Amino acid sequence: MRDFRVLNAPNATHVNVVNEAAMQQNTDHIERARLDALPRHPDMSGKRVEYLPNSRQPDVEELCGQESRSTHLVLCVHGPAGIGKSTLAGHLSDVFRSAGRLAASVFLGAFATDALGPETIVKMIAYEIGSIHARAIPKIIEAMDQCHGRSLENHLEKYILEPLRSLNHPQPLIIIIDAMDEWRDNATFMQAVALLNSESSVVKFILTDRLNPCASRMPGIDRVSIYTYPLGPISNEVIKSYFEKYMRTVPWVGGRKASPADIEKLTELSGGLPVWASTVIALLSHPFSESPPHEILAEIVASRRQVGGADGLGELYCNALKRLFPSSEAQTLFRRYIGAIIALQESLSLLDFSMLAGIPFHLIDRIQFSLSALQTRSPPPGSEKMVHPATTLFHLSFLEYVQATTTETSFAIPTYDSHSTLGLTCLEQLSSLPAPSPNRKFPLRATQHYVVKYWPYHVSNGTPRSNDQWSQTNHCSTLRTVSTGTRQQWAILFWRSLMPEVDELRLEDFGEEDSMVLTLRKLAYWLGESGGDHWGFQMACLEVAVRIDDDDADAWSELGWCYKARGDAMGTLQMYKEAVVAFRRALRLRPDSHHDHTESLDNLATTLWLCYRQNGNHDCLKEAISCSHTALTLSPAPHPDRERYLNALANALSHFYTHNGDPETLNEVISLYREALELCPPPHPDRPISLNNLGDALHDLYKCNGAIEGLNEAISLHCEALALRPASHPHRSRSLSHLASTLGSLHEHNGDIDALNEAISLHHEALALCPAPHPDRSMCLNYLATALQSLHSHSGDIDALNEAVSLHCEALALCPAPHPERPMSLHNLAKALLSQFEWNGTLEVLNEAISLHRELLVLHPPGHRFRKYSVKSLVKPLEKRFEVTGDDRDRCEIEELKAESEALDAESESESGHIYAL
Repeated sequence: MRDFRVLNAPNATHVNVVNEAAMQQNTDHIERARLDALPRHPDMSGKRVEYLPNSRQPDVEELCGQESRSTHLVLCVHGPAGIGKSTLAGHLSDVFRSAGRLAASVFLGAFATDALGPETIVKMIAYEIGSIHARAIPKIIEAMDQCHGRSLENHLEKYILEPLRSLNHPQPLIIIIDAMDEWRDNATFMQAVALLNSESSVVKFILTDRLNPCASRMPGIDRVSIYTYPLGPISNEVIKSYFEKYMRTVPWVGGRKASPADIEKLTELSGGLPVWASTVIALLSHPFSESPPHEILAEIVASRRQVGGADGLGELYCNALKRLFPSSEAQTLFRRYIGAIIALQESLSLLDFSMLAGIPFHLIDRIQFSLSALQTRSPPPGSEKMVHPATTLFHLSFLEYVQATTTETSFAIPTYDSHSTLGLTCLEQLSSLPAPSPNRKFPLRATQHYVVKYWPYHVSNGTPRSNDQWSQTNHCSTLRTVSTGTRQQWAILFWRSLMPEVDELRLEDFGEEDSMVLTLRKLAYWLGESGGDHWGFQMACLEVAVRIDDDDADAWSELGWCYKARGDAMGTLQMYKEAVVAFRRALRLRPDSHHDHTESLDNLATTLWLCYRQNGNHDCLKEAISCSHTALTLSPAPHPDRERYLNALANALSHFYTHNGDPETLNEVISLYREALELCPPPHPDRPISLNNLGDALHDLYKCNGAIEGLNEAISLHCEALALRPASHPHRSRSLSHLASTLGSLHEHNGDIDALNEAISLHHEALALCPAPHPDRSMCLNYLATALQSLHSHSGDIDALNEAVSLHCEALALCPAPHPERPMSLHNLAKALLSQFEWNGTLEVLNEAISLHRELLVLHPPGHRFRKYSVKSLVKPLEKRFEVTGDDRDRCEIEELKAESEALDAESESESGHIYAL
């Protein structure tokens, strides 16, 4: 628009105002157009299950009340499949939208999330925020300009926090995310969300999940400020009202209809699961068989199994499928269709899907019509003639039923075969791809776009990894026929489909001499370097690469790193196990003489160690130690990686020492840490870590043999480490705690009160550096409380003991079950309370200590290595209470515990002297 000014004119102000308004309107239009480039949540029109008025009123009131009075960042509603979590999430979305407090709502079950990483979901949330709150759009546009290739934490800050903060809303705005358990990246997302713990005045999250993330030990959940709410079944009154309402809509035949007794029986059978009730109504209302509704109802009512989970739902699904698909031919078609849409990643037209899945076009309509009786969600308006991924139409309990190994063979779906079929058809379509267009527009039909993007995904999930088996597949022979030009065209189109905003790749980037394996490896590497959330596509490319060339050690190693990175992000054992398999194969392909043999040993040792940290399997630990030993032997000084190999081996052996208690193992740990420290002279950046490692090992040596020389050296090392970590250092709190712990041991050794006072002072400083929700706060609270208990024991200072109890209480609150540090916190608090009882004689204090010891005993069941210590710990407070009350129940329990303790001592003696050989 041309810039002009009007001077001394009567309408000058009006012209300027109009001009500015037009310019602002133009700016808004441009920003809105840019916002539209973000990933969008699918249209939920017609997909939402009806919320029955007041059916969840007590839950809604409790959840809204918890949100208003709590400072927790996350409120997680958890419950089994079919309990109505998604319906409740939709209702809460409406409630907060009406109150002007909804930031965004995302229903992860409404679209396929296999290929979507956390950054994509964050951008989807940002689009929702911009759609609801237009004033947040400028900040979202800033994020689009600044976040390319940045971390997930950066995405959360720029795409969510800053746009919401710019609104200056007087109350926190709410982001609702439904079906977290259906998203493979939920753990990665939750770990990053911890960044926003202190921002609950700006934003809060309400999530739904089948599992309690705390009870299921989701990796990193202890760092998230979270409140969990168990969602129970709907009341019988509500279920009964639902049946009474919808039975009137059933097309009954011959005057037959549901009796009050039938409705009572259905209510009982439902177990309070809304999905069961809604499925019954759908089956009765659907004209899918010759049987009239009253016969179907009689069959359902005749069931004697109340729904208590998957079994009751499974019986309902099985009977429905038998009616929907009575013949063997119909059942075969069902398996092919449902398997294909379970594997399907994006919606396709009926014709395109028919071609890819190999199902006759005229049969798809019939299958869809029959299965509509079991759909819990309807397709978006206007897409009825499309085929959609199964997760967007069916309840997860149904999809799990058809994929379960226990499902009747007629309806069991082998998704491996479905991926195989789609993968082969995609490969066969590669030759029809057009040459890449220089203007970057996609000259692709919908089928071609799908083929380009997903053939590696389907092939990797639908073919054997073994080279002998792979070489016999049609996929292998088809790939061999792919020409150089087709390979280059596909690679460029694949890159464009995933990275449309990134610099263009050219044919020269995939040379004529390149193999398909090298092309796949290049794409995987560039996707990793892009900083986006394309792990699934990276993995698929590398999985296909190792199938094509089973002897490519580099491809196997890169696949191992891909799985390890995923394991680091998600904290899942399965990813680490996959990394171990890949690294083992790479190691076998790199013999002793290979220049990367030592690196492969270290890679394998590292992932085996990570597996051990997850599953406690000592075979993994022993193999990790063996690999680290070999790597170290092959890397004599002055090898540049020797210091890293020394620490890796020492760390693993240190854990092995806690298992076997063998002083020789501890001496080897100390020797390795000493050499590592020598390789880190000042000002080496790793010197503080090496100082603390050696200091901790020497502290363990003092605890083992009582030699004061080891403790004095440990104190000296920790002092030096602390000096290298000034007040601004992010890990100063840990160095403070290390030094304070050794000073506490010095006090225990010689009674030096100055050492204890200094330890308390250091612990206080460490705690001040770890405000909630710092992940080390619980540890710092326990350390300080223990030091204060020592002060009480030394001087009788009751204030110190009372403060210790208070600190232990806070530490325990930060370790809800099944937090790995909860047993230690229970023991520490119980011990402090027992000391408090001995001081003031208050029976309530003693009862609380006993209650804590009982919980500790539950956490250490028979067979647990700490069971005998927990048994003995409970005996003492029970004896104290028996002295006060004379209660025979305490006396009997004391006798039982002592008998168990003696048996455990005898068992330990029989095992004494056993050495765990490497």
